[in-house]
Amino acid sequence: MKAMVLDRFGGPEVLHLAEIERPVATQGQVVVQVGYASVNPADWKSREGWLAQYFQYQFPFVVGFDAAGVVAEVGEGVTGLNVGDRVVTPGNQGLGERGSYAEYVRSAAERVIPLPDSVTLQQAATLPTAGMTAWKAVLDLGQAGPGKRVVVNGGAGGTGSFAVQLAKMAGAEVAATCSPRNFDYVRALGADHVIDYRAGGVVEAIRAWAPDGVDLIVDTVGQGTFVDTIETLKRGGIICPIGTLIADETPYDPARAAAAEVTVIPTVSDFESQPRQLAGLVEALAAGRIRAPEITVMPLDQAGEAQRLVAAGHVRGKILLEINPTLER
Repeated sequence: MKAMVLDRFGGPEVLHLAEIERPVATQGQVVVQVGYASVNPADWKSREGWLAQYFQYQFPFVVGFDAAGVVAEVGEGVTGLNVGDRVVTPGNQGLGERGSYAEYVRSAAERVIPLPDSVTLQQAATLPTAGMTAWKAVLDLGQAGPGKRVVVNGGAGGTGSFAVQLAKMAGAEVAATCSPRNFDYVRALGADHVIDYRAGGVVEAIRAWAPDGVDLIVDTVGQGTFVDTIETLKRGGIICPIGTLIADETPYDPARAAAAEVTVIPTVSDFESQPRQLAGLVEALAAGRIRAPEITVMPLDQAGEAQRLVAAGHVRGKILLEINPTLER
């Protein structure tokens, strides 16, 4: 099969097209023919070797966590999935296997979710990493719901786009930070209030919006950009900073959080929760309770440029790599 591979760690230039062996569906596994693969911040970090603490890379390596396509092969013991089914999956890259920047990807069957006809492959490809992480922060950990106020730092990005919508879906009031060029986009996602992070005074802006304090902060940006917002939370409030793997990142001060009676819960997606979360996202998308974020489609051989854009941190919505658009129907 054709894939974008790396033979060593490095910058975008190490990614190159190559022919490698296609994965085989073993016990409990499914091989998916990929239509579209999503590009996430974790992809460029994987390319640079940041995930070596979690698994041993086997070169040539294929990055990419998210894929939407059709089932090409099912392994022994797999039920409920058939060849030809339209599906979405986070794949097995997080377990050290080759990822989704390829014509085929292998995934554990429980993390392969069938798609209703109303959901396109492009829409589905945006869901796994960004959507599941937002689900965990907003719903599983943050317990957003009616009567609660939620602030999303980075409302125009992939995870932020889903966090805003999931909080609104749960019945919360939502404020989100973004640049002025993204105000209309974030409002269209459902944000009740937008805050220009470039103008400064973010803490004051949050307090003006929620004088009695907010219940949940979902920080999708990190890098010390939101650590001064602890005191904008009510007592018992929660901060969910999305994990960035950046070693020298300024963390939320635990003593300051304890003094404010605020809980900080670092948030990363976990394999056990992914089937439930991804199925919930597909259902919500099909029902019109959420929509896919803005999508930019790029060809597979421009994966390095797509990662460069994501690493720069100003992509609105999601970038997808087009691998086999003929699978869309």
